Amino acid sequence: MDYKPAKVISLKSHPTLNERWLQDRIIEDTSILGLGNLDLIEEERIQPTGGRLDLLLRDPISSTRYEVEIQLGASDEKHIIRTIEYWDVERKRYPQNDHIAVLVAEDITSRFLNVISLFNGSVPIIAIQIQALEVAGNLTLSAAKVLDVITLGSDEEDAAGGATDRAYWESKATPNSLKLADKFIELVREKDSALDLKYNKYYIGLARNGIVDNFVTLKPQKSGIIFQPKISPSAELDSKLESADIEVLSYVRRFKHYQIKLTDTQFQQNIDLIREIVNKAYSAEDNQ
Repeated sequence: MDYKPAKVISLKSHPTLNERWLQDRIIEDTSILGLGNLDLIEEERIQPTGGRLDLLLRDPISSTRYEVEIQLGASDEKHIIRTIEYWDVERKRYPQNDHIAVLVAEDITSRFLNVISLFNGSVPIIAIQIQALEVAGNLTLSAAKVLDVITLGSDEEDAAGGATDRAYWESKATPNSLKLADKFIELVREKDSALDLKYNKYYIGLARNGIVDNFVTLKPQKSGIIFQPKISPSAELDSKLESADIEVLSYVRRFKHYQIKLTDTQFQQNIDLIREIVNKAYSAEDNQ
């Protein structure tokens, strides 16, 4: 194989290769960004606060949404603020999904990193430096992730919101949904009789002799419960849940768990499937 040197082409100063050209290439092949094979939800999405979001992309497995702002040349404060503003608007419009802000620029400067540091990790943001390269008369694109997602409270126990008790959840949800949580712990104890429910402000987790072991977490609601097994996303599992007419709200990559909405009736009718999921979460290598 012959070696061919690459020549960097500045898109900002090029007469025809403009931002629209780069946007079209990303739409044609979203994997260019290095974030996986993402689906395009919308391009040039009009924002209620003014302006247009360049690209709104979605992970087909986790339903995580990526608010993508594209900039030719070096990153600047205006585009940084715009990226964060569009991310904030979209996450408020669709709170059921995880959202990640993405800035794509030809040059991610040290000033960008300094500005982002002011947010102390409170904004999940990815910075991607993309370059157009000419190789042996052919044009290609090369993207490198300069900054990956950094968020506060990435530790799951910190995100629990503090310890509480059963009475708190009975008032927040209903006694019936807490009875459904009790049915889950019965399934869990089939694998480990030492496990018990641990009541936190934002979810109910598991503990073994007081030590947290959240391979399954629960969020009781008025009419049921959100079951959160910590397992890898699976097309096979998605198909089984769909066949059982069980709603999957999302897959949360931050905590590596599904969010599955269940009523008491659905639990009873699909107890073998629920048991299978619980066992898989318990046995998952990354949860041991």
